[in-house]
Amino acid sequence: MKRLLKSPLLWTLLSSVVVLVGVTAWLLTDRATSRGDALKTGALAGGAIAALYGLWLNDRRRRTEEDRHEIERSRISDERFAKSIELLGNEADQVRVGAMHSLAGLARTRPEYRQTVLDVLCAYLRRPFEHPSFDQDREWEPADKAAAERERLVRRAAERLIRDILPHAGTTGPTLSLNLSDARLDKLGLLGRRVGWFGADRCEVLTYLDLTDTQLSGKFLLENATIHGGFVLTRASFERRVSLDNLVVETPVDFSVATFVEPPSLEGAKFGAGSKTS
Repeated sequence: MKRLLKSPLLWTLLSSVVVLVGVTAWLLTDRATSRGDALKTGALAGGAIAALYGLWLNDRRRRTEEDRHEIERSRISDERFAKSIELLGNEADQVRVGAMHSLAGLARTRPEYRQTVLDVLCAYLRRPFEHPSFDQDREWEPADKAAAERERLVRRAAERLIRDILPHAGTTGPTLSLNLSDARLDKLGLLGRRVGWFGADRCEVLTYLDLTDTQLSGKFLLENATIHGGFVLTRASFERRVSLDNLVVETPVDFSVATFVEPPSLEGAKFGAGSKTS
């Protein structure tokens, strides 16, 4: 009985009957209105209540269906994420690249995954990595050298996807961070992207770290790192503290082409001949 009294359908029917009777009775007080017209008008008024209930019911079903689809999409996304993470450990380099592209696609379609996917790609770049370009003192067998070169291409794919996932400079929205501390990087270009916190302490960069037109809205930490190639700062905007203590860059660096909210910390830093630090 209590369940019946709580039923929206029951109260809708009762409301329709009340409106039907009330409107009909009210119109019958007017002698110019016939009983048939009064009854028709009352029926229309009562039917309107039922129609409103129908609209509410359809909207409720629609929202329930959308919630069900959202739950299903989330389940599929979670499975896709887990499978991609598993494939990152595959021995075949093409499988690892495919897993990275799958993660990047997930980040594009499901914004809530973007920071997680960036964390995964950064973690991949922190994995131990040996290559003739980094480890020149070691004697390399042809097979080991070829395997290292294939892994280098995989890591380049990760670096490109990191840039693609980051939002463009000047846009609004969630701020995404990069943790590349202790990573070995090859060609990391964040051209025209917006980055939050950036940490790359103790990292080693072989070819370049290119921050052209990059908006860095969080702290920028690049301490005790080594850049063998270029450190490009053209039109980069540093909106928080910058620490480059003990950074070694083997090529010239021009700090005058970048914008700093406060002078960067350069204690113990060394740059190539011809560098401009102010």
